[in-house]
Amino acid sequence: MIDPTRGVLYPARLPSFARLAPGPEVAALVRWFWIPEWEIAPGRSSRQEVIGYPAANVVVEPGGVSLVGPGTRRGHRDLVGRGWAVGALLRPAATAALIGEPSGLVDVERPVELPELHGPVAAAMSDDDAAAGPAERRTTAVAAFSAWLAREVPAPSPEALLANAMADLLLTDASVLQLADAAERLAVSPRTLQRLAHRYVGVSPAAMIRRRRLQEAAQRVREDPGADLAQIAAELGYADHAHLTRDFRRVLSFTPSGYRADT
Repeated sequence: MIDPTRGVLYPARLPSFARLAPGPEVAALVRWFWIPEWEIAPGRSSRQEVIGYPAANVVVEPGGVSLVGPGTRRGHRDLVGRGWAVGALLRPAATAALIGEPSGLVDVERPVELPELHGPVAAAMSDDDAAAGPAERRTTAVAAFSAWLAREVPAPSPEALLANAMADLLLTDASVLQLADAAERLAVSPRTLQRLAHRYVGVSPAAMIRRRRLQEAAQRVREDPGADLAQIAAELGYADHAHLTRDFRRVLSFTPSGYRADT
């Protein structure tokens, strides 16, 4: 599983947060489940900022359920009071089945009426029984979420599984720097990958590569204060330090050095 802080810009500001691996019954549908829980003092708030994944999420919160489309820019949420969320980062096979046209949901959050999902997940997360600690609540909530997904999403087709393999490669393999690299590894044409990305993800393969590279760059800048930025840029496939800086500015609105100083 990818590092639990990948994509989180300021991990030190996180409330209680967990990423849980899916069980085998939904492993083709979900990359992971993510669960924050928080209790913020009255009159205060905690801003959580992320570099959104190029993938859709289904998110259950106390007030309902939302579909959250693939992110292409920095996102944030201001946490107040006491609350929780249970999200499923969808793999392409589930995205197409649940959303239909994911390109129409890019950078969009849409509430949906899914009481059969919300009810059991909310019941698990709201269980304040002293005998049921946070880990047990989360496990119960994920089991309920997984059961819903297994009922609602049909068995993935060979094409959907190929879309999963494409996303796995583009989002996790740092050696894949160009669309042609991925096409060669998967033994398909670049045009096939473009079609799969549109149908099953909602953003292009090139956008997926850029997002993975930016997430990794941000993590390395944050975690290694002494690392040379030009070296990070070269190792991640940027043309030069200036290219890395432009990517930061375009998506995050600050420079790598400014981000490092702020963390």
